[in-house]
Amino acid sequence: MAGSSEEVPDYGRGVVIMDNWPGYDLNLFTYPQHYYGDLEYVLIPHGIIVDRIERLAKDIMKDIGYSDIMVLCVLKGGYKFCADLVEHLKNISRNSDRFVSMKVDFIRLKSYRNDQSMGEMQIIGGDDLSTLAGKNVLIVEDVVGTGRTMKALLSNIEKYKPNMIKVASLLVKRTSRSDGFRPDSHMRHQ
Repeated sequence: MAGSSEEVPDYGRGVVIMDNWPGYDLNLFTYPQHYYGDLEYVLIPHGIIVDRIERLAKDIMKDIGYSDIMVLCVLKGGYKFCADLVEHLKNISRNSDRFVSMKVDFIRLKSYRNDQSMGEMQIIGGDDLSTLAGKNVLIVEDVVGTGRTMKALLSNIEKYKPNMIKVASLLVKRTSRSDGFRPDSHMRHQ
């Protein structure tokens, strides 16, 4: 960071917002009246999120070589991000010289009961995961926290021998409890 003695961590391809970032003044934006009094600042403007998701889609297509994709959307939080990302992936496919087939399936991960970690993870929903064999799998998650749940999911999916597995996440939390897992594509660290 130019003009700063603060060390900037290397987070790969993600957009980093430093802990001391004060956010944007609310007077710079329009927002619904029912939020008046509840918001103090805008941390990430909507347009930046949209642009970053579009860039993530381009990076994903480049990484997978314009091959067919099986998207696994991790519910519930990942739904909106997944829908936006898939729409950008479809737009790239439509505007390229090669059609990329995409199938989307939805799963829920359960690793907690009554706010306590169960130590193991259950995958709820989704088609028979054995259909992932030989496929290019894109896991779409809204937030990666410690990384433990995602590592457990990857371990489970690897049993089915997909051709490739990529992980896209909108946010990655900076936490001392992190096990170091980083998705292949992500927006920023919170």
